[in-house]
Amino acid sequence: MRALLTALLLISAPLALGQNLAAPTTSPFSTAPTPEFLPVEEAYQLEVDVLDTSRLRLYWQIADGYYLYQHAFKFRMADGDPALTPNFPPALQRTDEYFGDVSVYYHQADIELASSAGLLEGAILAVTSQGCADAGLCYPPRTQYFVLDPASGSATETGKPGRQSTSSPPDSAATLDLGALPYMLLLAFLGGAILNLMPCVFPILSLKVLSFARSSDHDRHLHSWVYTAGVVISFVAVAAVLIGLQQAGKAVGWGFQLQSPGFVVALAYLFLVMGLSLSGLVQLGGSLMNAGSGLAGRSGPSGSFFTGVLAVVVASPCTAPFMGTALGFAVSQPPLVGLLVFAALGLGMAAPLLLFSYSGAARKLMPRPGPWMETLKQFLAFPLYAAAIWLLWVAGRQTGVNTMAAVLAGALALTMGLWLWRLGGWKRGLAAALVLLAAALGGWRGLDAGGGHAKALASEHVAWSEQTLADLREAGNPVFVDVTADWCITCIANEQAVLLTDTMQAAFADHGVIYMVADWTNYDADIARFISRHGRTGIPLYLMYPADTEAKPLLLPQILTADTVYQALEAVSSKKPDIDSKLATK
Repeated sequence: MRALLTALLLISAPLALGQNLAAPTTSPFSTAPTPEFLPVEEAYQLEVDVLDTSRLRLYWQIADGYYLYQHAFKFRMADGDPALTPNFPPALQRTDEYFGDVSVYYHQADIELASSAGLLEGAILAVTSQGCADAGLCYPPRTQYFVLDPASGSATETGKPGRQSTSSPPDSAATLDLGALPYMLLLAFLGGAILNLMPCVFPILSLKVLSFARSSDHDRHLHSWVYTAGVVISFVAVAAVLIGLQQAGKAVGWGFQLQSPGFVVALAYLFLVMGLSLSGLVQLGGSLMNAGSGLAGRSGPSGSFFTGVLAVVVASPCTAPFMGTALGFAVSQPPLVGLLVFAALGLGMAAPLLLFSYSGAARKLMPRPGPWMETLKQFLAFPLYAAAIWLLWVAGRQTGVNTMAAVLAGALALTMGLWLWRLGGWKRGLAAALVLLAAALGGWRGLDAGGGHAKALASEHVAWSEQTLADLREAGNPVFVDVTADWCITCIANEQAVLLTDTMQAAFADHGVIYMVADWTNYDADIARFISRHGRTGIPLYLMYPADTEAKPLLLPQILTADTVYQALEAVSSKKPDIDSKLATK
């Protein structure tokens, strides 16, 4: 059932699941302890030794849970001469959420530099490096300067040439905010743009684009900006709710509302009504192209504003690449920074439509208005019906089959009520009663309420708990933790395409890695705190723990490929199976 629902959802939009893009997430406003990121000078401590008149040794001590990029190293003399040739030690290969396939150094990096023309007394060496924390923060590139003394074999760190050096330590917090914030805002913007490709959002965006075919330039520009305001304000409102929940003592993250069966049922009803409207079975407003709900169906700017609100609501089951990395940055920042990151996320989500409204070249690619628009509108109803079916399944998994049956009966009552409303007269009173009945059925919990278990574990999988994880590692077992939920579309797609395939499950067994599932379909405070400790605002979250209890886990990207998981298995396993043969059978 789960695989069928996933297929129905994914065929409705070009969701790019095969990319090596990462966006793991968690709540920047959780009451659980948030990660304390080290100042950059503490995370990466560099010592420089002059070995002789032509060779230098650079040795970095790297804090646990932090790493340096091999490709980011740059070495030069301040006066541009002589040329320096680095000799890099072996590095760990990994798929990184920022730069793709990269070579990185954990714990230490020991690099030797060779000078082609010799090292002069008093020469200044400039060393540039960049690193990230596994918990979700990427530092901006950092350049350090050293005055060389070949006679004594030492090097002394100094300020940038031409500027007075200071002996006081740098203000790391200010450096972090000013240096990393623009980059994180960019990641949030990109993540918001990718949200438009998610199967729930895509039909809404498509309808709005179709409306431009019959609009003047003034109307297109006005409605696109009002839509943008609706999206941005909605994202900021979500952030405000998260802050309020933090003050109330709740540990929550992106998509937390889907842990409430009542919200899931309401969203299923909404998708059903949207689909009926697109199919022409009910009319929710005077505007054909702003269909989606009564408010979003209005003509004029109010319809565009509430279409933006609706797009954010229906995006809640999804987490896009880059999104979580930016929100992970917000974990260590004040609430105002969190609001700013959410605003950038909203701007990214609204940007494609906004740009389309101003792009004459893009609009020329659209066919002329005609009957095809009505046909496409009706076709776009079917992804919404599929989403409603999936949400009903999620509600059933959360609370039991009796609740799901009650919600289906409520959906029938709701549909009949909308149909009767169109007939007018006394029938509208009956229609209102049926809508109230649908609401009551949606809130009813059957005898098995609370008895539905979201995820049935396979025989080779282990249910997550802090104690079980600790016991397994103490016994010398590497462990993979999959933090997932039935309402998380990205989680389901990763599991069906990569993690739960026969080949991948065999690879886990071959490497001796235990597969552990932390199911967050229903709210679980322990899992919420576990997610928060790893600097995330939600799921999916994938952690590959080495058997060594002192070693930090590897954080995998949010959107997985088989190569990524194989590399992580290799990194934590003492067994060395024939990976080449496994890759050939993917």
